[in-house]
Amino acid sequence: MELVLASGNKGKLQELRALLAPYNITVYSLADYPDMPETVEDGSTFLENAVKKAREAAAYTGLPALADDSGLEVDYLNGQPGVYSARFAGPQKDDAANNSKLLRLMQNVPWEQRTAGFRCVMAICTPQGEVYTSEGTCRGYILQQARGQGGFGYDPLFYVPEYDKTFAELDMSEKNKISHRGKALRGAVEILAKMAQEK
Repeated sequence: MELVLASGNKGKLQELRALLAPYNITVYSLADYPDMPETVEDGSTFLENAVKKAREAAAYTGLPALADDSGLEVDYLNGQPGVYSARFAGPQKDDAANNSKLLRLMQNVPWEQRTAGFRCVMAICTPQGEVYTSEGTCRGYILQQARGQGGFGYDPLFYVPEYDKTFAELDMSEKNKISHRGKALRGAVEILAKMAQEK
C-alpha cells in the first residue's frame, strides 16, 4: 500500500515511515509533489484543518493521505491559541514571539490556573472520499519561563508533572509515549494497518 503524508516535514516523515515499516506501507510526502498547491488552513477546529489537508492531498496525488493539525489549548485563555498556535503572534509563525505572547498573557496567573493541553487530530482520506480520524491529547501546565533545549513551538513552556519536565526536556522516546501527536499517530497507524490488510 502507498500513502502520502500531507506535510513536507522531514521529522514527521521519518517518524511515520518507522511506525509503518512493519505493515509494508510506502510513505511519500509533499516534498515528492512540489507542484501541489498549498492547502489554506482556514478551519475553525483541528479536525476541519486536518481533514481538509488530507482530502486535498488525496485528490491531488490519487493516494490515501494522512494529515494532522495540532496546537496548544490554554484553559485560562479559553482554549487559545488553539488552531492559531503556529501564528499566535502573527503570520510569520515565530516560536519565540508566540512564547513571549503566551507568557505575557499568563503573567501573574496563579499556578493552579495555568493548566493547558496539547491536542492533535489526524485525518486519513482516500481518493474515493472515505475519511478516518484519530485524536490524542496531553495535559500539563504553562511555566513562567522556558526550560529545556529540545522540541519546538511551546515545548519549553509546557510542563508535564508526571515527568517533572517540560516537553523540551524530555527525550524523543519519552515525549512520543505521552505526547498528543504520539497518541494520535498510534491511532492512525492502527487504521492504516487495517487498510493495508484489506488491500
